[in-house]
Formats: sequence, structure tokens, C-alpha cells
Amino acid sequence: MTHLLHLQGRIFCGLALVTMLASLAGFKLAALHELLVAAALLSLLGMPHGALDAVFGRKLFGIKSYSGWAAFALFYVGLSTAVVGVWFFLPTPFLCAFLLVSALHFGGDPAANTSTVVRCLYGGAVIVLPALWHGPELEHLLGLVAGPTSAAWVAPVLQQLATPWLAATLMGCVWQARSARFMGRETALEMAALAALSVAATPLVSFTVYFCAMHSPRHILRTVSSLPAIEARSALRLALWPTLAVFAVMALGGWLSSGRPLQPAIMQLVFVGLAALTLPHMLLLERSRRAQPPGNRR
Repeated sequence: MTHLLHLQGRIFCGLALVTMLASLAGFKLAALHELLVAAALLSLLGMPHGALDAVFGRKLFGIKSYSGWAAFALFYVGLSTAVVGVWFFLPTPFLCAFLLVSALHFGGDPAANTSTVVRCLYGGAVIVLPALWHGPELEHLLGLVAGPTSAAWVAPVLQQLATPWLAATLMGCVWQARSARFMGRETALEMAALAALSVAATPLVSFTVYFCAMHSPRHILRTVSSLPAIEARSALRLALWPTLAVFAVMALGGWLSSGRPLQPAIMQLVFVGLAALTLPHMLLLERSRRAQPPGNRR
């Protein structure tokens, strides 16, 4: 499995390089087309990795009966619904918490034995660095998700953090590159590619490339590698089911948002949906990590 993770990391670095060069050359889709493409990719390639949470649920709680799965589904849906409620009633705290939790979650992507500081820089790069060159556009996108007032409060903070975060991230890359371990150098390369992508490309494009080419496939590969061969094949089939669910949810969202501007409806459907799924997803991963022997934790 190590060679597959290595290959996946290199594919991400290659896509990040191509996207960075295209962005610097001025290639850009119209805003609505960019949003539609990003929403489709995030939904069809990014969200399915969350379907593997059932694997963690079964292993952690020993679920074997229909009643057990019903209780697990109730737990999952209940937490997700609570997140949507916070978004609806408290958009600014929602946005701050979503960005912070996302950064912590993305910090789990680097290889095992990566330091906590490097993980924090890596995860934060996804959120903070787009504000360096694309501050107004980032504020606009955040405003579509949580409203202009919330975005006007959060975006300037990200812009203030962007330059020192980039400097610290580059120092982290150098530190990792000097590591005697092969995976330390791989992490340095992936981190540098992520930083370049996040700075050069527009916020929506950089996030889409990262989420679909790095975060989601890495999670799937790691989960499948921890399972016996028969269970691994079942898990991969399970990850395909969200594709059908996504089409149903997008159709329902399109019906509910009829008469509203299209861009806010799509942004809210995708990113509030991601936020709602992230909380139970992170809790399961953290519980699973703590259940492992200390030497196997990542």
C-alpha cells in the first residue's frame, strides 16, 4: 500500500503543478462554470470517502444488527443536523468553527510520524494561503456560504495570517526535506505543492484539486489498506453509493432553491453539506486513531 500512497501523492503534486501553471498563465473559467465544475467534482470524487465511515463504525462499536446500524445512523444524522442548525442560526461561529475544524482534519493527510507543528501548517495552508493573492474572491465565496457579514469578519483575519503562514509553511517544507526518512521528504514535496497550489490558483479551484486529488483518495487508500481483502472490496463498493445519493441531494437542493440565485444555493449545498459531514467523520477518525497502538497512530 505504501507504493500506492506514494503514487497518489505524486499524482497530486503533478496536478497541483499543472493547475498552478495554468492559473499563473491566466487560464480561468467563468465564475458560474467554475462553481458548477467544482461542485460536481467535490460531490462525486470528494464526498464518497465519507461513506467509509461505516467501516470505522462497525470496527469501533461492533455493529452487527439492524438496530445497531439504526443507532449509528441516528448518531451520524443527529450530529450533521446540529451543524446545519448552527449554520442557520449562528453563521459567523459556524464559519469560524468550520474553517478551524477543517484545518485540523486536513492535517491528518501527511505520513505517520509527521510532527504536530508540520501537520498544523499543512492543514492550515488549505484554508489560509488562498487569502494571500485572492482575498476578495475568498471573501466572496465565504459570503456565499455564511453571508457577507460573516465573511467580512473572517476574510481579513485570513489575509493577515497568509504571509506569515506561507513563510512558516516553507520553513516546514525545508525541515521535512532534511529528514532522513523517505516519507519525510515525500511530505515536504506534497506540502510544497499544496502551498504553491493554494497561493496561485483561485480558492475554489485550489480546494477542489486538493480535496479530490489528495484528501479523499488518501483517506480511501489508508482505510482500505487496514482491511482484509474481502472487506476492502466491499468498502470500495460502499464508497460508490454516495454518487447516487449526491445526485438525489443535488436534485432536491435544486428544487428547494428554485427562485433563489444559483451561486449561493450551490455553495451552501456543497460546503454546508461538507461541514455537516465533517463533525461525525472527524469524531470517528479520532476514536479510531485512539483505539490503535501508539506506534500505529498517524
